[in-house]
Amino acid sequence: MNEKRKTGITDTSLRDAHQSLLATRMRLEDMLPVAELMDEVGYHSLEVWGGATFDACMRFLDEDPWERLRRLRQAFRKTRLQMLLRGQNIVGYRHYADDVLEEFIKRTVANGIDIIRIFDALNDLRNMEQAMRYTRAEGAHVQGTISYTISPLHNIDHFVAMGRQLKELGADSICIKDMAGLIAPYDAYDLVRGLKEQVGLPVQLHCHYTSGMASMAYLKAVEAGVDVVDTANAALSLGSSQPPTDSVVAALQGTPYDTGLDLEILARVSDHFKAVAQKFSIPREIIMGVDTNVLSYQIPGGMISNLASQLAEQKALHRMREVLEEVPRVRADLGYPPLVTPSSQIVGTQAVVNVLLGERYKMVSTEIKNYLRGLYGRPPGQINEAVLKKVLKDEAPVTVRPADLLKPQLAEARREIAGLMMQEEDVLSYAIFPNVALDFFKRRQGLLPPLPREGEPAGQAPPKGNPAAAAVGPDLSALYRVDLSLAWFDGVHMIYPA
Repeated sequence: MNEKRKTGITDTSLRDAHQSLLATRMRLEDMLPVAELMDEVGYHSLEVWGGATFDACMRFLDEDPWERLRRLRQAFRKTRLQMLLRGQNIVGYRHYADDVLEEFIKRTVANGIDIIRIFDALNDLRNMEQAMRYTRAEGAHVQGTISYTISPLHNIDHFVAMGRQLKELGADSICIKDMAGLIAPYDAYDLVRGLKEQVGLPVQLHCHYTSGMASMAYLKAVEAGVDVVDTANAALSLGSSQPPTDSVVAALQGTPYDTGLDLEILARVSDHFKAVAQKFSIPREIIMGVDTNVLSYQIPGGMISNLASQLAEQKALHRMREVLEEVPRVRADLGYPPLVTPSSQIVGTQAVVNVLLGERYKMVSTEIKNYLRGLYGRPPGQINEAVLKKVLKDEAPVTVRPADLLKPQLAEARREIAGLMMQEEDVLSYAIFPNVALDFFKRRQGLLPPLPREGEPAGQAPPKGNPAAAAVGPDLSALYRVDLSLAWFDGVHMIYPA
């Protein structure tokens, strides 16, 4: 065995786990009662913010995401807090100007984030470098992220080379982000070993359990020298979430890789989240199911549910097999982008359109056009020239960093919400999600009725001091048929003839 080397644990319960299993509906009131206990565990860090939680707070929960962060920072006095940042997309689904990105990172660190995990859907480092630079300037930990995928272009050497580039850009550590549960155990071993030997930075592995391989991948990664793995408490693990913290800690106990965490405390944490999860109607297959389609077609589980929803609306659910077979073809046409927000939605929707119309690229979405124009960044591989010609005609794609085409946005955003601002951070919420934030601000000031909670009449807030009312959670069974990231682009999603 190797020399003794403690394995760090980042717990995702307060961000990715409930985003994956509870449709991002966990409220601050579900988090704070267990914060003191979680703060005693000794995690490497807690992922508590970013990803889809930012807009879900305003869009579905009538919560201010910035206030959530501040309250969590107050509650966690010992443990480092981290967030997921989509590079130049920040926490949204399109690119934003550098002034918005810089101010967002300043406010994020000032409000309590210690570690920022920065990724780009296309692994285009141009879309990550400014976020990395601003994070370093604020004194936070810069975690450069590799979006893991499989294609003729993507292999161990490719990702190790990307790790070296991330180090050159100032990364303090490297995260392997396996968002679809694709990484096989021995590939995890080889990639971690390659990064440790050739890059020399701490390496963290983030996997989803979708294919059923994540725990095995973690074990091989630990043997290869991984420094930290991402897990979720037992009640919010498995399925499309992460491996269970409790099981990973138990598996490594008494080995050279012992995490040092207390299983008894972890069990009490899981007990809390068992009670939280019981407030939601989660289909059993969401938690217990293993989706091997992710290996056959490289399609994440949430993306399959999205495709099913789109087909059902067109009374064409029986054509799902054709769509599943079309997705890899569209992905190849687009230069093999990793299937993660927003590229997964772009590819999946186009596959549905191609199948239903019976002619490939007869009609295309606005997002496909913008992708081919280079407005999302540089695709990993060569675009199919026939598709490029059919969609763009004689228009030449841009070759510059997409954000270089954007004018500063903060000053105009500040003018537009001057009468609704209650804190400086409101400008950022509005700049990133204008429609969602505007409605939230109006509800906050009583200009619109509050969002109803499940079981309450519209416009009626839960009675104060009524634990029963506060405990009512939404029935999420229908939501699992629709990928909530369809909220991307804040409502803009049009189909145009090619």
